[in-house]
Amino acid sequence: MINEVNGLIESSQKIVIIQADNPDGDSLASALALEQILGDLGKEPWLYCGVNIPTYLRYLAGWDRVSDELPQQFDLSIIVDTSSETLLGKLAETAQMMWLKSKPAIVIDHHEGDQSISFATNSINESAVATGELIYEIAKQLHWPLSHSAMTMLATSIMADSRGLTTDKTSARSIHVIAELVEKGVSIPELEAARRASMRRPAELVTYKGVLLQRVEYLADNRVATVTIPWQEIEKYSHAYNPTMLVIEDMLLAENARIAIGFKQYPDGKITAKLRANYGSPIAGELAAHFGGGGHPYAAGFKITDGRLFSEIKSECTKLASDLLDKIDGGKSDETIQHTRAQG
Repeated sequence: MINEVNGLIESSQKIVIIQADNPDGDSLASALALEQILGDLGKEPWLYCGVNIPTYLRYLAGWDRVSDELPQQFDLSIIVDTSSETLLGKLAETAQMMWLKSKPAIVIDHHEGDQSISFATNSINESAVATGELIYEIAKQLHWPLSHSAMTMLATSIMADSRGLTTDKTSARSIHVIAELVEKGVSIPELEAARRASMRRPAELVTYKGVLLQRVEYLADNRVATVTIPWQEIEKYSHAYNPTMLVIEDMLLAENARIAIGFKQYPDGKITAKLRANYGSPIAGELAAHFGGGGHPYAAGFKITDGRLFSEIKSECTKLASDLLDKIDGGKSDETIQHTRAQG
């Protein structure tokens, strides 16, 4: 499989690197790392994402090179950090999807078992804490050049999806990869300093965060936290920062909170949800999948466009989250359940 992937890349000149319509730290950093690697291999990389890169990710140098249009001509696409065709919705809305399907495509994704991109020529779909970890392993096997910039982005990818090497998908190998990158000159403190600097926000956003926190609801014995953001607020604040990201981690700090759900409502009836779960409650991915979305056990999302009422979606989502938590707790002793809730 690796040799086939290498052959496709070697025989191609212009290569499009594609992220899903829900970019995150792993997808963007992985794409930027691949851009650097392919450029050093003498290729012409092109970065694509169907939506604007979220403000909270714009501390990553090169985010502004990401386009929402495919180039007129290209030889190959590499889709990173997703194996779900449903997360390429912006392409499907235009003739660009047919253009993409007419060319060879490689998928590099760490969401093991989710292989639904029907037109992929080759897929490297293996369990890892982040797509960046897979790209690093591929680069080592194929002796790809790894500049300091590429290695920095690979480390950023791994640190982002592992939440600083703290999730349960973080393996000994994940930590070894970070150690190897540090040995080669990557500075983890510098990465964290850049990330924290990007978190500084206009005063109006700090005030708005307080408004959102007052709006948070705790349901299902306080295990499920929800907040709803209407279109007027999306329109007003999204240019500065993703409203959901302002509060979703804080929502998980409440006693007994296990999962946080940030809903957004759009004027065309579309509903989106971003999910984050505390350690010990790995239900985010399964919950998102029920609604046609995807992601990780602790971080996921979904989009609804079939016209269903928001009240129905919220009720169904909350009920399923509660049921999934009950299922987890059913396999634990009372003492373990209390400890998990205390750690929430």
